Amino acid sequence: MTANPSLFSDRRLEAAWLDMQQRLCGMGQKRVQVRALGGDRAGEMRIRRFLHNPRVTPDEMIEAARTHTAALVGGRHVLAIQDTTSLRDDGKDSGHYLHPTIAVDADDGTLLGVVAASFLLRRGKQAAHCNKRAFGDKESARWLEATQEAARLSAAGAACVTTVADRECDLYEAFALRPPTTELLIRCHHNRVLADATRLYAAPTALGELGGSVVHVPAAPGRAERQAKVVLSACPVTLRRPKRNRAAEAARLPAKLSLTYVEAREVNAPPRVKPLHWRLLTTHPVQTLPEAQRIIDFYRRRWSIEQVFRVMKTQGFDIEAVEMQDEAAFENLVATTLIAAVKVMQMVHDRDGTAARPLTDAFDPDDQPVLQAVCTTLEGNTAKQKNPHPPGSLAYATWVCARLGGWTGYYGKPGPIVIHAGLARFNAMLMGYHIARHQPGHA
Repeated sequence: MTANPSLFSDRRLEAAWLDMQQRLCGMGQKRVQVRALGGDRAGEMRIRRFLHNPRVTPDEMIEAARTHTAALVGGRHVLAIQDTTSLRDDGKDSGHYLHPTIAVDADDGTLLGVVAASFLLRRGKQAAHCNKRAFGDKESARWLEATQEAARLSAAGAACVTTVADRECDLYEAFALRPPTTELLIRCHHNRVLADATRLYAAPTALGELGGSVVHVPAAPGRAERQAKVVLSACPVTLRRPKRNRAAEAARLPAKLSLTYVEAREVNAPPRVKPLHWRLLTTHPVQTLPEAQRIIDFYRRRWSIEQVFRVMKTQGFDIEAVEMQDEAAFENLVATTLIAAVKVMQMVHDRDGTAARPLTDAFDPDDQPVLQAVCTTLEGNTAKQKNPHPPGSLAYATWVCARLGGWTGYYGKPGPIVIHAGLARFNAMLMGYHIARHQPGHA
């Protein structure tokens, strides 16, 4: 990421932030610890002062990241994928949560960067039940707020912006109050009442099926990777406004909403495997099988944010294990870690070079000679042991980092954890290179 002169209104704080991002990407599969990040006592104190500085805020870091993302969205159909992940949770009523939104190219899956992020802090049970609070005072308001942030990508030149979210975003307000420049694709949580008094989940029954398709289901704890054969259905629906305890809240909402309901139902699932069944609501019109398949492809890309969380957590930076009592400083660290994790995933998404992203999406241009020098030591004699990507591309750097992380070039594609580990090794080499250049007598 290039420097932003206005960040924190202080060039020293900006330099500390950029240095911290570089150090995070160089940690490998280690828990985020301020002492380890600093490297020595002076470095540790510099990072501590940065994290605890009252002028340093997550909002400013995320805004800088969003500006970088906005520069990449021109002419693209962008999926603004949002979700909530737990940072600290006592298993009861208290916890600290992160709600980020990332931008992904709808057509090729390129991870473009961070769009927005907010924090949710729970301290025991709410005094009033959520049904009695104004929508803006509810935790669920964060879903609409993130969609409003995503709408800014349209002004930055995106051809279309579609917010993608899971069941928790199935809110009547999310559809009714969305910005006009933003489409929505939400997984259903409620079997809603329609305008004709029927129920949502029964809607496609009378219209029949559009046809079959195949959906890739990634591996997850307790679930093996597979290709699921699904039957797709879609039809227009008109939702009836649900009851609200506050008359003023209800008056802000239209009495009816016209949307499209899309259903993907797996057939012939393997034994002892829960069949895939996605029920989706969208503002996009869907009338044909290709249009339904495209909506399903959009929803599948929601997995990108799960992968970012994976890198942030136990299989990457292990942000959940950080012991830091100051909540503001902890949020500063989380925001920086989110941005670093997205950089790792940007490399993963262009490991094949199909997105043709430039090196500068995640690296400094001055890193290219070092990458090329390291690459020559990793290449072998066979075609699979040669870097097939042009030196100025992100895919070229990803290949180098994957090899440094232990990937041989055979047996499938390198994953985020391997690339993360390799990036750590490369950053260590890069640091050694810069130290050597500044030694007396160096030419």
